[in-house]
Amino acid sequence: MSNTPLMPKATAVWLVDNTSLSFTQIAAFCKLHPLEVKAIADGEAAQGIKGLDPIITGQLSRDEVERAQRDPAYQLKLQGSKVVVPENKRRGPRYTPVSRRQDRPNAILWLVRNHPELKDAQIMRLVGTTKPTIAAIRDRTHWNSSSLTPSDPVTLGLCSQLELDLEVERASKNAPPRPETDYSELLAPVEETTSDEAIAAAFTRDRRPREEEEAIDADAVFAKLNSLKKSRKDEDEEEDDFRF
Repeated sequence: MSNTPLMPKATAVWLVDNTSLSFTQIAAFCKLHPLEVKAIADGEAAQGIKGLDPIITGQLSRDEVERAQRDPAYQLKLQGSKVVVPENKRRGPRYTPVSRRQDRPNAILWLVRNHPELKDAQIMRLVGTTKPTIAAIRDRTHWNSSSLTPSDPVTLGLCSQLELDLEVERASKNAPPRPETDYSELLAPVEETTSDEAIAAAFTRDRRPREEEEAIDADAVFAKLNSLKKSRKDEDEEEDDFRF
């Protein structure tokens, strides 16, 4: 249970009006600033707020209040709830409003692509779907697969970010560890890559394509010049024939 009473300002209003507790005692109990409690007493703050009796709500006992009134240095202690409310465990898939149901396939596709570690049961809890639907989207056999667009279920309002992070964390803990890659077998020793022979070989590899490229360019240039000369010669011969 939280250390802050229910409706702190309303509780402070009631304590100011019905007890002789000091501003400091009320402020410490309600997690407010003493000046804010003084403003409540002066009518400058919390106007229109109806006081909440912490004794009736079970947050304070009458003996606790009387003890604090007798001793200005005593701090009020929040009384624990006597009623234990069982945790409401949801059974079955999450209920999804009708207006949001058309977005579920897009959310499932997003979860399958971005969090493949999630199990079908976790996806069912997040977006309120069924296993056949998840399997159809995984296998691309869904009737609307060609039109699906991956969409974040949090953005769509199908679940909260806290719920998504919790399921991803659970899935990561249960996932098998990935094998570590031994990069020592993929990389050559430093002595081999920095030796004179290695540097010379790399220089030769870099230079060879340039020389071939230059040779190809030179042949192309000469071929172009020859074609221009031939064209010019044909034009001169046609011009001579025209004169005669």
